Amino acid sequence: MKTIILGTFALLLSVSIQAQNQDKKVETVITTTTVKDNKGERKVVKKEKTQEVHDIKLQEVPKGTLNTDIAPSPTEVTSVTSVNVDGQERIVDVDHSAYYLNNGEKYQVLADNSGYKVTNNTTGISLLRRTSNNNYIYRNKDKFAVGHFDKNGNLVLETYDEKSDKVTVEVFSLQK
Repeated sequence: MKTIILGTFALLLSVSIQAQNQDKKVETVITTTTVKDNKGERKVVKKEKTQEVHDIKLQEVPKGTLNTDIAPSPTEVTSVTSVNVDGQERIVDVDHSAYYLNNGEKYQVLADNSGYKVTNNTTGISLLRRTSNNNYIYRNKDKFAVGHFDKNGNLVLETYDEKSDKVTVEVFSLQK
């Protein structure tokens, strides 16, 4: 019993002595903008948090050498942007506010407190609401669809048609 307790104690002590194997750098930039319009004065607070994580790995140690150099390894950078408008905070990974083109019609996508608003002269205002898995629910008076932004920044909407039992795909191409 005494050997088990001493062995467990030695194991726990050796685990706590291990060296640091990551180098972390966290930087937060806060930008406050005051907007004056016909509704009055309001503050928009934008907080950008950037985290850099670099794994520390050592090069091969030749026999008889006391010190060694750090081996080059990639740095992983993650960035999170949160915007606080009128007391409501939301996290924005990438702002997709822009003009899009679909079937010769121009659509404008604007960020709002809950996601995006899609406006067009013929269809009016539609809503894009973010889901937990980085997709969006698209809704207007005539259509209900699931959408996402592809690697080129285009908005891709997928709509289920009950009559044909098929999914139709519409691509709203980003205008640069």
